This record gives sequence, structure tokens and C-alpha cells, in this order.
Amino acid sequence: MSMWWSLHLRREAASVPLARRFLLGAMETAGVDPEISFDLSVALTEACANAVEHGGDHRAEGEQSAGRDPWDAWDERPGTACGRYRVTAYLDGEKCRIEVADSGPGFPARRAPHASAQQHDPQQHPPLGAEDGRGLCLIEQLADHVHFGNRPGRGAVVSFDKVLKWRKGALLMVS
Repeated sequence: MSMWWSLHLRREAASVPLARRFLLGAMETAGVDPEISFDLSVALTEACANAVEHGGDHRAEGEQSAGRDPWDAWDERPGTACGRYRVTAYLDGEKCRIEVADSGPGFPARRAPHASAQQHDPQQHPPLGAEDGRGLCLIEQLADHVHFGNRPGRGAVVSFDKVLKWRKGALLMVS
């Protein structure tokens, strides 16, 4: 058995713990080992915080394009990044994949595309005193496979996978 879910969230700081709690609740219910759940929740927190901070221009509250669904972040015209982002998680057998997509400017050319936590390049990591960039490195350390990419004219995507461990009698493994 497998399960997936998707959240469309506003680019507000309060959305980050909401996404984290949703993931932790789903993992607990499914029977995923708590250490694996914690690692994934920290990685998700970093990816969501990145989307909130860098995922596009904030619009004034209530400002919407006429005739558009205000919750559809992907119904925006290129260059008019909106105030939303999407989190999607898939639990399937032995693996969990999480994807966080925003509608901002995307990663700078030096940062995208980059894949796999096993391919560490010391030049890619920010200096110890840097204010930005440590969250992406943390995601790389916590996940088994990571991809940072851009959707041309449509924003950034952070996706990461982790092999799951299950508690005895886990719901997804029983079915």
C-alpha cells in the first residue's frame, strides 16, 4: 500500500510548522520509524522555509488576478510570482519522496540543477559564517537523494527521497 498528499500553502512563516506537523502526523499514522520521520520533517522544514523566503514576491493581501483561482499557484503568468507554494509527499513501500515547489525566480545558475547527497562538492557549501544556504546543505545531509531544480519561468523545486524504516505492525506495511 502507498499514500500521497499535497498541500498548497501560503508563503507565510506559519505555513512551515503546519507542513511539518502534517508530515509527522501522516508518518506516525503510517507507522514510520520516528527517527526517519524526524529527519524528513527537518528537511521539509528547511525546504518550506526556503520557499517562504525566496519563492516569489509577496502580494498585498487580497490582491488577485481577475478570474483566477487564488489557490492555484501555477495559474500565474510568468514573472508574476504569487504568495503560495506546494508540498507533495509520497510514501510508497520502502521510500518517501517529498517535493516542495514554488513560483519564484528559481535557484541561481550555480545552484541548479544539483542532485544527490552523495555527491558533495565543498565549493557548493556556503562558508560557515554565511547567513543563507545552510538549509539546502542540511536537506542533503538528511535525505538519501536530493534534487534542486528550476521549472523554466515557473519557480524552484526541491525534491528529496529517504528510505523508510517501519515500526512493528505499521499500517502501510500490513496492507
